[in-house]
Amino acid sequence: MILCEIQPRVPPAGPRASVPCSCPLSQLWLHTLCAQPSAPTPSAVLARASFPGLHKEEWAVPPCIKGGIRLLGGMEKRPAGGGGQVVTGPDPMAALRKARRQEQLVSKRLLREDSAAEEGGQDRPDVVPDPLSEDEVLELLRGVQRGSEDRKRSLGRLRWALQNEETQQKFVRLDGSIRTLTGLFTSSLADLQLEAARCLHELSHSSVPAVAEACLPVTSYLLTYLSGHSLEFTELCLYTLGNLVVESEAVRKQLLPQGIIPVLASCIQSPHEAVLEGVGYVLSQLLQAKEAPTEIIPLVLDSVLPQHMLQLVCSGLKAGMGVAVEFAWCLHYIICRHKDNVVLLALGAVPALTSLLLDLASEILQDAPEGLELLVCPVLRCLSNLLAQTDCQGQGQDGRLLIALFLILQCFLQQHPFLVQECLWLLNNLTADDPFFCSALLSLDLLPALLQLLTCSQMATVLALTVLCNIAEKGPFQCQRLLCQPLLPRLLPLLALPDPEAVGQCLELLHLLFLHCPEAAADFTRHGGHQALEQHQSTPELQERAQALLDMVRQPPGAPSACQATLPAFS
Repeated sequence: MILCEIQPRVPPAGPRASVPCSCPLSQLWLHTLCAQPSAPTPSAVLARASFPGLHKEEWAVPPCIKGGIRLLGGMEKRPAGGGGQVVTGPDPMAALRKARRQEQLVSKRLLREDSAAEEGGQDRPDVVPDPLSEDEVLELLRGVQRGSEDRKRSLGRLRWALQNEETQQKFVRLDGSIRTLTGLFTSSLADLQLEAARCLHELSHSSVPAVAEACLPVTSYLLTYLSGHSLEFTELCLYTLGNLVVESEAVRKQLLPQGIIPVLASCIQSPHEAVLEGVGYVLSQLLQAKEAPTEIIPLVLDSVLPQHMLQLVCSGLKAGMGVAVEFAWCLHYIICRHKDNVVLLALGAVPALTSLLLDLASEILQDAPEGLELLVCPVLRCLSNLLAQTDCQGQGQDGRLLIALFLILQCFLQQHPFLVQECLWLLNNLTADDPFFCSALLSLDLLPALLQLLTCSQMATVLALTVLCNIAEKGPFQCQRLLCQPLLPRLLPLLALPDPEAVGQCLELLHLLFLHCPEAAADFTRHGGHQALEQHQSTPELQERAQALLDMVRQPPGAPSACQATLPAFS
């Protein structure tokens, strides 16, 4: 099953530093992770299965959704915004996604120094000023317009006052206000230019669209000054542009013909970490716009941006954590909102991101830097979505990737449980069509760790069951390996869950086990499975499958016709 979405970026509140894993199992996995790539060669019986079912998912991005989740889609990649079979249910992560979205996904960012409060005559920089009257705002504007030596101080007072949203709206309504700021912003006096840039930055942070659109006359200058005379000035211009892009489609439509993509393509080659992070912020806001799939992403893919983004992400922490995180999300937005990712595949994105995940998993076990989970999350999504491409089959067949996933799962499970479903989505896409990873998961003895996730959370239960279905689908040998765990006693409690989605996946897994290993049906009955199935005969969405399984467990051994009779119920 393929899952695709724009997903928020900040993890749950709480400690962010990772706790190094030191258990013997983790050390054994690390030893395997650091070894040369190796995994079992799939035998001839592990040819691609054609059993109809829901086994591959991809994060989907509806055109202007900033959050929300789509689950259990069709086998093929779904276009952004619809298509395929969609099954939705209660989402325990909804509140967390909303909180993360409000914090950073498309929220504006503010660069502000304590000096703003001092210029405004305030001792506390965290206090928002009270709104000014129209006369007071007009007096501030006149003070800025006067050519006196005190103009810089007047700009400082204006910047302080513009932290209030009501004052912002009164200011932009005054005739000549933006024209005055634009004139100072383009002046030859560096100190006035910087103060004017700070005032414009305060306006860009407004949540009122009219304020952002009032700044339209200055966008061309913001682009021009991205090659400015100081790092602070360039950073201000970048974040001001990013904030304006968030709020207004009119701003975006003006910036594209003004050449914002070529300008960002030039800025991304800067040696300064602060500039690179600012470029990533602007680009991530552009890529989330509703018109991005048709108007922005093609321009980005035709530039040098993709190769530099991939390089900065895969350099891991060398370019800086913030830089890697920003561009990892940029790659994610491109991959899941663009139907054809030939450009990224040609750049070697799959092996590069695979190698990065191996490095990040090794970091977790040693001395993981604070906030590493912020980078792991988008990298997992990028790789998962790329693997859903039809022309990506066979890429990244490295068994160590499975070890990396389970190391991430084990080490982040307690502090950052949201990463569990991210890892399971990737594991699902790895095992959906590729018998290589199904065989590797079994031979590397990772099945016990996967089974532990069956009771981790509602979403983890569904995804773990889906991965087990991917394995069982491959044939009798894989089903026998699953049954040796033992698996059936673990499935019985899941049949009593109130979540029909999880129960439905559990029924599909049972069907595959009974189909390939008929003796499992008798074993299931001995564990009380007959009664567990009977309770779902009155559930509309489950009764047909439950009845089909009941027919299978009642069938005497050695009667293959029973298995064939159940196939339509699970199609």
